[in-house]
Amino acid sequence: MKFIKLMMLTILYIMVTSQHNYAQNNSQISDSIKTITVKVKGLTCAGDLKTIAANVEKLSGVNTCKTGKMGAISSFKVTYNITKVSAKEINAAIENTSGCENPNDRPYKVK
Repeated sequence: MKFIKLMMLTILYIMVTSQHNYAQNNSQISDSIKTITVKVKGLTCAGDLKTIAANVEKLSGVNTCKTGKMGAISSFKVTYNITKVSAKEINAAIENTSGCENPNDRPYKVK
């Protein structure tokens, strides 16, 4: 009988400590994921939205880059891992994207 109680306590202890470690690991992962909205001016067509989003998503650490509506100032919602890429790198990727009309131009500016 004592052996069974001891085994049950041991199993219970293992379950509690493993759940605590799992919760800590999950918290660390969610703390490193961030979502920002980047406003960009200089877009002239819907192709610009797709091109910029594709270039941002190529960055290591970027999970998603969702485009907003086309306008004088368009927005992009970017979800990324802050341990792998910074907001400055995302902004640089946007501003270094070549234009639709002239591939040598860099018309996009982060606002």
